[in-house]
Amino acid sequence: MTDQETSIGKQVPRQKLNLLELFSRFREVGIIVFIAILVVAVSLRAPSFLTINNLTDILMNISIMIIVAMAQTMVILTGGIDLSVSSVIGLVAMMVGFTLSANSGIPDIAAVLLGIALGAVLGTFNGLIITVGKVPPIIATLGTLSIYRGLVFFYSQGTWINAFELPQSVKLLSKGKPLGVPNLIIIALLIAALTFIFLKFTRVGRNIYAVGSNADAAEFAGIRPQRIKLLVYVLSGLISGLAGVLWLSRFESAQTNSALGFELQTVTAAVVGGVSTSGGVGTIPGVLLGALLLGIIQNSLTLIQISPFWQLAAQGLLIIIAVVSDKLISKRIVRSK
Repeated sequence: MTDQETSIGKQVPRQKLNLLELFSRFREVGIIVFIAILVVAVSLRAPSFLTINNLTDILMNISIMIIVAMAQTMVILTGGIDLSVSSVIGLVAMMVGFTLSANSGIPDIAAVLLGIALGAVLGTFNGLIITVGKVPPIIATLGTLSIYRGLVFFYSQGTWINAFELPQSVKLLSKGKPLGVPNLIIIALLIAALTFIFLKFTRVGRNIYAVGSNADAAEFAGIRPQRIKLLVYVLSGLISGLAGVLWLSRFESAQTNSALGFELQTVTAAVVGGVSTSGGVGTIPGVLLGALLLGIIQNSLTLIQISPFWQLAAQGLLIIIAVVSDKLISKRIVRSK
């Protein structure tokens, strides 16, 4: 074999590697293309899809998902998962709802802070089980998912909060439009922006990526992985607590089944958006696109009158495709090196 043939043989795998790296780093482009194709296809079938009212409905429907997906993203980046977020939302919504019903004079900001504090306590409990108790995250949060949902029934005694029991100001907390756009959409984008800044421009944010990439190496570099893991679960509970108050405001009720199964949507938004289930890889813009894709799929299936079952099936399929694709890309990159 000549030197020229050898050099050509070395260049081919390197070129493939570059393409794989490019795809893995800018997979958001692929999501955008898929969303564009989906929007065109649905618009041809249902012209009302592209109306301002329908697009606003999509954004309203995914706003709480975006908020909680930010928390879920930070957890997954460390190699963990938080399956209890739906029960945290339900419990916080119920407790804050009963508090407002019994004390109508409570300021809105106090209700929000109460929800955040309750969520932080629940998230701290998750984090302690995982970091101190050494319980795998999926087992720990699966357990607390059931515990917190049981507390919803225990606290409410099987009753619920209706719209007439809530102050009008609380209802406007998510649906008010002082800036011309519903508050819930603005809050979701603000939380996403803060999460982006936190992960990209702070030392703690970079440490979250480091722990997810290689916890042992991170510890060798002076990072304390257990503290970082505890922090992300506290933040997950805190953000989910805020989401619980917004859920109460958005739907003007708190029921025993509030947000039931919502954890699947938050995981789907993160994973489809490019957050690696192995940890250490993922971007906030990708998660936003993942949430938008889910919202468009849910809305379009409703518009063209397809069974709600297919919405759940689509979410499950998206998770499988995203995880399998991520694993295949990672293996090809490792082999090419």
